[in-house]
Amino acid sequence: MIRVLLADDEAMIRAGVAAILSADQDIEVVAQAEDGRAAVEQARATRPDVALLDIRMPVLDGLAAAEEIRRVLPGTGVLMLTTFGEDAYIERALGLGASGFLLKSGDPRELLAGVHAVADGAAFLSPKVAHRLLTQLSGDRLGRASAARERVAALTPREREVLTLLAGGLSNADVAGRMFVVEGTVKAHVSTILTRLDARNRVQAAIIAYEAGLV
Repeated sequence: MIRVLLADDEAMIRAGVAAILSADQDIEVVAQAEDGRAAVEQARATRPDVALLDIRMPVLDGLAAAEEIRRVLPGTGVLMLTTFGEDAYIERALGLGASGFLLKSGDPRELLAGVHAVADGAAFLSPKVAHRLLTQLSGDRLGRASAARERVAALTPREREVLTLLAGGLSNADVAGRMFVVEGTVKAHVSTILTRLDARNRVQAAIIAYEAGLV
């Protein structure tokens, strides 16, 4: 069972998202919050597998809440809920350790897929968010590509193979199956990859892989 904390300051949004999540028999909404500070407190109390946070919330916004939750509960994955026009927050949230982004106006199936992916240790960006992010990154493509290739060069061939699969959205279990190794081996590779790339999470690592031309 995937245990989810849901935080949004709009009651109707919370109710709608909670209803979608509850329709999945493998997901349980264990706590809800209407501001960032309450989200952090609920996370400490319930230790969810996934924290689903709105970016704009009172008292403490979603970005600050995400940073605090990742600091005190590194095993909890963070998914951010966003709307069009909030592109400036995307890279900031990724830098703080968020594992994915979902659009409030997106397909409910994306919400469920995102929660499952992050709970499984993978990253998830809704297709529209991914397109906008890659469009932003294309602005300084040559400089970013050169820097990314230098960082990837520090990896072993095996680690580059793992990175390529991660960038394709595969979970640790999927990578293990593809490479015919145990999941613990993949986790060890991922840990080393993040350290060598100086990436805070799998999304940042995937972006580096994209910029370096691995995917």
